[in-house]
Amino acid sequence: MFPIDLSGRKGIVFGVANERSIAWGIAQALSRAGARIALTYQGDRLKERVKSLADTLDGSLTLPCDAADDEQIAQVFHTLKEEFGDISFLIHSIAFANREDLDGQFVDTSREGFRVALEVSSYSLLPLVRHAAPLMTDGGSVVAMTFDASQRVYPGYNVMGTAKAALEHSVRQLAFEYGEKDIRINAISAGPLQTLAARGISGFRDMQHAAAEKAPMKRNITVDEVAHTALFLCSGLSTGITGTIIPVDAGYHIMAV
Repeated sequence: MFPIDLSGRKGIVFGVANERSIAWGIAQALSRAGARIALTYQGDRLKERVKSLADTLDGSLTLPCDAADDEQIAQVFHTLKEEFGDISFLIHSIAFANREDLDGQFVDTSREGFRVALEVSSYSLLPLVRHAAPLMTDGGSVVAMTFDASQRVYPGYNVMGTAKAALEHSVRQLAFEYGEKDIRINAISAGPLQTLAARGISGFRDMQHAAAEKAPMKRNITVDEVAHTALFLCSGLSTGITGTIIPVDAGYHIMAV
């Protein structure tokens, strides 16, 4: 296996909630490759949990950040500039929708629920990239997390499917705008994984079962497989890739189901 060495590189990971988070798997992979990582947490409820995880990574930093609060976002990057000087990667693994908007029918999504889902899950990528770009003085990589519901109907995913579709377009638009600055913007479309966020999706176990049954590889994916793809995208091995949605789903996306 060709080793990826990120020694001397620094970056930030948004979206760690607990040890089962995709964002945490990515943070671990990046740290093992030698990178110094900053992790963010949303609110005091998650502070100690995220900090205890961050403490297992060499030279890590933990910062509070509500992705819907512009002042907190600005403060995160101000601190990053002071502590890290520059960064070379950013991981966006942020998504949220009100529980009531993931139950029932999509047509009943409230106006406020629609706004919240799109603002947190999609719009948040824009200010993060806007603030991160000046710190990517030698180019960089932004990786967002998406899901196949951006393209197809998954009962129970509802407004989050719309949010992921908006996120994917944002990836392409930002890739165009930042390409000349040597900043790459991509997304990973991961298969269904047992995370804290997945618990809020009705019928999630059925979704996992169907993915394993119908995917060419006849299994579900692992967090490590997603993390390794993110590691590749943050490394010098992916310098020619931007504006791309990379499926990590055991091939499920190719099936006519």
